[in-house]
Amino acid sequence: MKYIILDLEWDGAYYPKIGRFINQILQIGAVKLDDGFNIIDTFDVTVKSSFTKRVSKRFAELTGITKEKMLAGISLDKAFEAYNEWVGHDAVTMTWSNSDIYTVLENEKNLLSGIKLRIEKYLDLQKYIQGEMRQRGIECTSQISLLNAANVFEIDIDEAELHNAKTDSTVCAMLLKKCYNAERLSAMIIDTSAPDFFARCAFKPYVIKSIDDVNLDKKQLIFACKKCGEQLALKGEWHYRNGALYAELYCDACGEKYFANIRARKLFDTVKIKRKLYVKRTEKSKSDDMSDMSAKV
Repeated sequence: MKYIILDLEWDGAYYPKIGRFINQILQIGAVKLDDGFNIIDTFDVTVKSSFTKRVSKRFAELTGITKEKMLAGISLDKAFEAYNEWVGHDAVTMTWSNSDIYTVLENEKNLLSGIKLRIEKYLDLQKYIQGEMRQRGIECTSQISLLNAANVFEIDIDEAELHNAKTDSTVCAMLLKKCYNAERLSAMIIDTSAPDFFARCAFKPYVIKSIDDVNLDKKQLIFACKKCGEQLALKGEWHYRNGALYAELYCDACGEKYFANIRARKLFDTVKIKRKLYVKRTEKSKSDDMSDMSAKV
């Protein structure tokens, strides 16, 4: 079994053919590891854009790939062909988060015709390393950057050298070697021929902004009165603001008034929901509270 750690550098650019911005791959870097996770070969190519002669200032500063270096690169299809030949077969490909996979799919769909990057088995290395951090009692509540992960495991790197595809792949290899657990690693390897693998990678989660979204279960709009338990009625309409749907509700039975707040996020195969219900404080209730405070004093 071979292990490949793949890293891409991409730059956002407006692509007239599809009428929107696309993250175009401009560098492919990778390292090939043996069973002991020792680097036995490397891959490094710069890709020439097929539709622009520029790179963004930020991309050039981060990666060191100037407009001149980009224009001297090879085409994306030739880069993919060279990579596929280098990888061969029977390899597990790893990337630091699956955002690289999404970018590959986006480039294959919009910039190529037929050729696909060879990824037969896959592992999200960022997710694996975060799991190993938790195994060691290291708190990790959100996605960790490659630099921060290297710092956690005391891997000495020059921050200025990051954002180069081959360098980033090399740092990933060092992290993997420090955190290797055969059982847990094997459990996270996915066969990309599995149903929905690439569709899941390509899917972008989104915030639901309307109650008319077909993915929102309308039962989530129903709230019960905290005072008497009766179903609340809607006053006005549901609105979207600051990442949430909200509405005013009231209880016909006891007259209590509320604000309802729903945060809904569509994932590939589910919808994540957070609901909150607040009592609407009237001027009278505020006045009563002040009277109670005065009485206590």
